[in-house]
Amino acid sequence: MGDAFSLSRRRLLQAGAALGGAMLLPGLMHSAWAAGSDKPELEAVRVGFIPLTDCAPLAIASLKGFDKKYGITLVPSKEASWAAVRDKLVNGELDAAHILYGLLYGLELGIASKPQAMANLMTLNRNGQAITLSAELQEKGVTDLPALKKLIGQSAPGAYTFAHTFPTGTHAMWLYYWLASGGIHPFDDVRTVVVPPPQMVMNMRIGNMVGFCVGEPWNARAINDRIGFTAATTQDIWPEHPEKVLGTRREWVEQNPNTSRALVAALIDAARWIEASAENKRETAQILSRRGWLNTKEQYLTGRMLGEYDNGIGRRWQDAHPMRFYAEGEVTFPWISDGMWFLTQFRRWGLLKTEPDYRAIAQRINRTDIWKDAAQAVGGITPPSSLLRSSTLMDGTVWNGSDPEGYARSFAIQRRGA
Repeated sequence: MGDAFSLSRRRLLQAGAALGGAMLLPGLMHSAWAAGSDKPELEAVRVGFIPLTDCAPLAIASLKGFDKKYGITLVPSKEASWAAVRDKLVNGELDAAHILYGLLYGLELGIASKPQAMANLMTLNRNGQAITLSAELQEKGVTDLPALKKLIGQSAPGAYTFAHTFPTGTHAMWLYYWLASGGIHPFDDVRTVVVPPPQMVMNMRIGNMVGFCVGEPWNARAINDRIGFTAATTQDIWPEHPEKVLGTRREWVEQNPNTSRALVAALIDAARWIEASAENKRETAQILSRRGWLNTKEQYLTGRMLGEYDNGIGRRWQDAHPMRFYAEGEVTFPWISDGMWFLTQFRRWGLLKTEPDYRAIAQRINRTDIWKDAAQAVGGITPPSSLLRSSTLMDGTVWNGSDPEGYARSFAIQRRGA
């Protein structure tokens, strides 16, 4: 699929020739998208975010002027929890948000609150989350999933508590999948609780849980504070998995189609800048460390932003699937099969009691039309030839969207009564 997203060098050269060989400056390439009938309906766009490394495209778009390039001004709003993001997005205090993929789908289906018509405008990143286990478990000889399974098997059900960030969110789905792949039932064998990302490390420190799944920098922070270690990255579970998306209300997109396009274009352009060089990634980490964004030490961000991992118990590696924001545009596309996968997990864990129309729901939420308009505005990105992609997960299962209900019901460990 990478070839489908490769930069169209011929197109750029032809355009350059048309301009008498002049360099194609951003302003020349995109000014038409911010004027006339294509002018954004709104000048200022309020976008919520949680202080996590993967809010990077929003920070860079705002601070590097990619928003102005497309005729809008981003107004970032730092939020304390995913529940706060949900509430402000639904009641209109936010126009859009950096949001968990599964949270957005949960809103649409009425399993994260009452049903709300939502829209996924683009994928903001892939990979880059992790599961942290406590130093307490390490002292008991637990450094991997088989050892964890053995310990839990020797204990009363619910004796050990694990945390994720939202009931229908990505971190819940990664945690459940990882535990189940090791023979641990995430509802019958252990207890799970919801904790906002910035509070994960503190809660582990005081003993409220022995494991958590969250985005960075909180896994790296747990290692630095010597209270835990990385047992698995989420790219171990699903290489190149979708993570955060740019979410909004369907009504807002219908009322502001040009603003929606401009917003997506600005964030795609920012994502491209981030991945243009290691230097840009380092600068992004420095920017994110500031008080207005993550308010943490730059050292907690840089390593994993660059794909340089240390699990805290002696293993170091350059990850083959680090956090990605662009990858020739491929990361940003709102694949229909990605959305369908979350529906299969909702079904697996009893959050959906009856078989949904997987593809229809995903096509309703994932606005590939807006993405394509935005990609055209940015330039140099070729849309994929299919709305579905194929992936192999940690347990060898292949997900390609072809039989979602069969996939959902194929797992040995499911929630009883689902």
